[in-house]
Amino acid sequence: MKRIPSKDEILKWISDNPTQSAKRDIAKAFGIKGAARIDLKQILRELEDSGQIVRPKKTYRDPNSLPPVSVLEIVGPDKDGDLIARPMEWHSDGDPPVIMYIPGKTDPALGAGDRILGRLTVERGEGFAYTARLIRRIGTNPLRVLGIFRRGSEGGRILPIEKGSDNEWTVANDAMNGAKDGELVEAEQAGPKGRMGLPKARIVARLGDPTAPRAVSLIAIHQHGIPDHFPDEVVAEADAAKTATIQGREDLQNLPLITIDPWDARDRDDACLVQPDDDPKNANGHILWVAIADVAHYVTTGSALDREARKRGNSTYFPDRVVPMLPDTLSGDLCSLHENVPRACIAVRMRVNAAGQKVDHSFHRGLMRSIASLNYEEVQAGMNDAPNDKVAPILDDIIRPLYACYESLKKARNARQPLELDLPERQIVINDEGHVTAVNFKERLDAHRMIEEFMVMANVAAAETLIAKETQLLFRVHEEPSPEKLEALREVAAASGLTLAKGQVLQTSHLNRLLKQAEGTPDDELINMATLRSMTRAYYNPENFGHFGLALRNYAHFTSPIRRYSDLIVHRALIKAHGWGKDGLTAEDVDRLDDTAKLISDTERRSMMAERDTTDRYLAAYLSDRVGAEMEGRISGIARFGVFVKLDETGADALVPMRNLGGEYFRHDPDSQTLTGSDTGVVIRLGQPVTVALTEAVPDTGGLVVDLLRLDGRAVAKSGSRAGRGTPPRRKQGSARKKSDKTARKVKRSRT
Repeated sequence: MKRIPSKDEILKWISDNPTQSAKRDIAKAFGIKGAARIDLKQILRELEDSGQIVRPKKTYRDPNSLPPVSVLEIVGPDKDGDLIARPMEWHSDGDPPVIMYIPGKTDPALGAGDRILGRLTVERGEGFAYTARLIRRIGTNPLRVLGIFRRGSEGGRILPIEKGSDNEWTVANDAMNGAKDGELVEAEQAGPKGRMGLPKARIVARLGDPTAPRAVSLIAIHQHGIPDHFPDEVVAEADAAKTATIQGREDLQNLPLITIDPWDARDRDDACLVQPDDDPKNANGHILWVAIADVAHYVTTGSALDREARKRGNSTYFPDRVVPMLPDTLSGDLCSLHENVPRACIAVRMRVNAAGQKVDHSFHRGLMRSIASLNYEEVQAGMNDAPNDKVAPILDDIIRPLYACYESLKKARNARQPLELDLPERQIVINDEGHVTAVNFKERLDAHRMIEEFMVMANVAAAETLIAKETQLLFRVHEEPSPEKLEALREVAAASGLTLAKGQVLQTSHLNRLLKQAEGTPDDELINMATLRSMTRAYYNPENFGHFGLALRNYAHFTSPIRRYSDLIVHRALIKAHGWGKDGLTAEDVDRLDDTAKLISDTERRSMMAERDTTDRYLAAYLSDRVGAEMEGRISGIARFGVFVKLDETGADALVPMRNLGGEYFRHDPDSQTLTGSDTGVVIRLGQPVTVALTEAVPDTGGLVVDLLRLDGRAVAKSGSRAGRGTPPRRKQGSARKKSDKTARKVKRSRT
């Protein structure tokens, strides 16, 4: 709609869409662009001046309605005993609406005068205008701590397990909740600091023995607030689900699809097949099928399963367990593409030419039957002339065509030039007792790369289809690095004698050239790590900003709906776009796409942090009996307080505190990421090989502390020659500064 809407039309839109009332939402709804936005702004100002709308922050809304999330005050119970609340903000001249508070099973008891942040639902004909559910109580969200409880004569103390947290908490006798000495507990602040200057705490949960097998991931789950218990209603819905039938679906059971997953996979959500294309116009071309579990059939918008899946956002993977997004009835059974059983799927058929380019594609909602469930290692062994009994019968007809198609796709990939980082992935091996027995680096096989490329193709096809059909979706977005991070990467490259071109639009091919320069040199891993750190974090968004790392304009996640809510949204969008049924994308899904994108981007980050913390703790436990041992590594980070070292054997990150660097003062230069010794002039920089001695390994926190013994093969001078360690004479500081500045000037000249 190109004309400026009337005031009545704007008021109706705001009334119908209270959560999309920002000026940009209104402009988008009426198709207002460019200079016409000025006219819209004037109309909104007139409506505001007349009192017909109000504008908190940058949104407009009907003054006779409340936003979906509001601050409320509990007034007290009514004659029926129901708790009534009133809004703390009310912009209309009329009386504020009546709100009934509905307590949840685990909500705290509330009384008159309590203030809460509540989620409101509009009610009609019930004697009240809204119902409210608790998000949190205002002013009663105490600080929480996870730690080890140590009992004393007058109560006890809690030793936090978070890295870098040195403050203990005191616990009174009446606040111990039955905790035993040495137990892992969760506590909340119970008052101001006491006489010793320590905060007071009340134990709210006892989590058991922190040294017990498999307790490490439980700590991370609890610490990061990852939901690991499915509510009864969610489990009941999953248990009531029935296997999908052929009704309303294409019969794809005659396609010899196979699944290829890690050997320890807990679910199987993708299958593939390659057939020759008999179209003479596509000589030596292939037909690539990728079939994905049809989770949308079982998890419908607004259901208990959907609410829980959205809250979790994704599955979280630990070395010893998985916290799934969906109950096992679905993730491990009905939605898992097991061998020789019919399973609902959404499949994409893609025609690929000899150069690896997609000619066309089409989507199908069907019923499939996998003929084999294989793992990467046995598939690769088959291609290396060592097939086992499962692979041998299908090697020529099924496996080899997959690799033939992959060889074509590699040509297109090489032309596209996605970012080619080479960073080994760690695998922590745990025995049945829950103890770490080894830390290995996973081998990257062609089988891994092949399946990844197939999945990328399918993800692109999904995005392209939904764009063409003008159906809203969530894109997977990866923006290019910021100028500041690029400049930091150039500094690291220059210090290694390498160059990253400047003064042009950055492309992944430029970064790949830098990585190629470093390949096979001592700085190989350093440049890969520095390049990774320069990248922005990928996220989800309803708007398409492209995927820089993959060098793709249109990209969405479609291939893992069992473990990612984003993919479930894309499946629903495909169902809606093709008119396949009533379980497609709903108005509710669309209305909250922005919120969903932020939520699942946050839950993804939460899972990554929990997985990282768990790995750190397992590695610290693994190395705890090797304190005093010498280890090889490389400088991986430099800070004012010390140096980080990545250990070669395990890939663990250890800290060399400044006090363990030697007897001299070190000047920190954040621009060049170096430390320069005031006495010796020695420069510590990223990527240098070092020998260290492990001095501390703390499984509770995952902390590793090491002493620097040798730098670039040369022994590091220790203290003893100078009193007052750590505070050099002013003359020495000035000398070190001049030397560092001179080095910086040399680096800058070499790059011009």
